[in-house]
Amino acid sequence: MENRRLFRSKIQLLFSLHFNGYLKDIRLFKAFLDVPLKDFIPNEIQAQVRIYDDAPVLFYLDKENPASLRTISAPHMISVMLQELILNDSDDLLILGAKSGYIAVLAHKLAPKGKIVILEANSKIAKITAENLNNQNLNGEIEVIVKNPLEGFPELSPWQKILVTGAIKQERINPLLEQLDSTEGVLFAPIGENYLQTYTQIIRFGDEFFGKKYLQVRFTPLITQIELDELKLITDIDELEAFTVKHKKNKPRNANLKGNVTINYASNVLDEVRLEPYLKSNLHEINDESIYDAIKQHMEQAINTKNKKENREYLENINASLEQIKKLISKLKKDIKEKGIVDPRFVEKKIKLIEKYQLEVSSVQNKLKKDIL
Repeated sequence: MENRRLFRSKIQLLFSLHFNGYLKDIRLFKAFLDVPLKDFIPNEIQAQVRIYDDAPVLFYLDKENPASLRTISAPHMISVMLQELILNDSDDLLILGAKSGYIAVLAHKLAPKGKIVILEANSKIAKITAENLNNQNLNGEIEVIVKNPLEGFPELSPWQKILVTGAIKQERINPLLEQLDSTEGVLFAPIGENYLQTYTQIIRFGDEFFGKKYLQVRFTPLITQIELDELKLITDIDELEAFTVKHKKNKPRNANLKGNVTINYASNVLDEVRLEPYLKSNLHEINDESIYDAIKQHMEQAINTKNKKENREYLENINASLEQIKKLISKLKKDIKEKGIVDPRFVEKKIKLIEKYQLEVSSVQNKLKKDIL
């Protein structure tokens, strides 16, 4: 269980992500609740980073090679990544770049019946990631392979979903697109060169690809150079063949596409498909009821429910977090009123939204007080 300070920071972060429109899937809200970020940051680095700030978090630095610095993406970026993949329960997901395993474990919460494979070129990062997954008891559900991520993993294709976690050039996308499932397979990647990329969602229908550009981002390039003298995971040819046979899918391979892949950047098709899981039902919608259920389930898993003292202390911790959120919301409301924004319609709309959030936080708080104790 995380300590009070960390858990309070996490609760505040999650409500902030929700209020600012980043966190829309209650499954991911609960995944963030249940998966401690601290577990994916080496002990020697933890004192140097701020956990549960909405910013990238350092998890790897080779002092002899400062350029090797690697971070776990900021929570708002992780929210965008995983939600725009449109993960379903049984999707198989290929992740290019390990990010210490944190994103993969969150993804597993959204696709618990699917297979997740991480390709990582840096064997030291791969080893750290494998240890993290083992500590989460997920060594069987999520595999880490030391391999050039740009090659993808055609032996296990088709993939329902592919997530690229580092900057990648446009021409490097084509081999990955050919490995996507031809029935609405989704790839999400920061595409571009130099210091600026565009996070792009690409969906495959048969041999056609439709893309939608989202926000501009700054990612470090994917590590693609494998340290041949330090391969310690699945890199031996016999091991790799055994792994491939073990996990080979019993479904038809995609037809091999010939020539360059053309991506049609038309949003009309994507708007229908991208939100399709949410249109079918409201199961994943975030509201006060679903937030309450998520927090309650987390509490029941995290504490001994027979111990009233522990229950009360844990609830007081959550209540303190929610009280702090309400104060921040009230301050935001006051600031908007006092800044004298020209368009009164904007002010009125923003204040109504803030008041909705105030009611939502209060509702969750009141239900927890009533039902837990």
